[in-house]
Amino acid sequence: MRMLHTMYRVTDLEKSLSFYTEVLGMRLLRRKDYPEGRFTLAFVGFGDEADNTVLELTHNWDTDQYDLGTGYGHIAIEVDDVYEACDQIKAKGGQVVREAGPMKNSTSGTILAFVRDPDGYMIELLSPQRGD
Repeated sequence: MRMLHTMYRVTDLEKSLSFYTEVLGMRLLRRKDYPEGRFTLAFVGFGDEADNTVLELTHNWDTDQYDLGTGYGHIAIEVDDVYEACDQIKAKGGQVVREAGPMKNSTSGTILAFVRDPDGYMIELLSPQRGD
């Protein structure tokens, strides 16, 4: 068994695709419209679905707002250098909501940061040297 994808709903598919591909550097792996159901599915990721877990972005054509809820946390992405990744994301118009730095209340040396996607979903950036 393996994890295939994580799905969540987005309000503006083009804006979300731009964020995930241009700001975070993922690739659009596949996209399909379902006119009868009035929705589009788009899969993005850092590698092929056969070998990697990816994100499924679902755009329901007639819905312009979602509540994020209190149970959802974040998506975590490993980057070589969290500080550099934040600089690149900001340069591309992305929103860093927790600047790169040591994890609070930890002595592990973990460096992390958080960015927000166009729908308000949180993405944690971690270096491969994380301790926790």
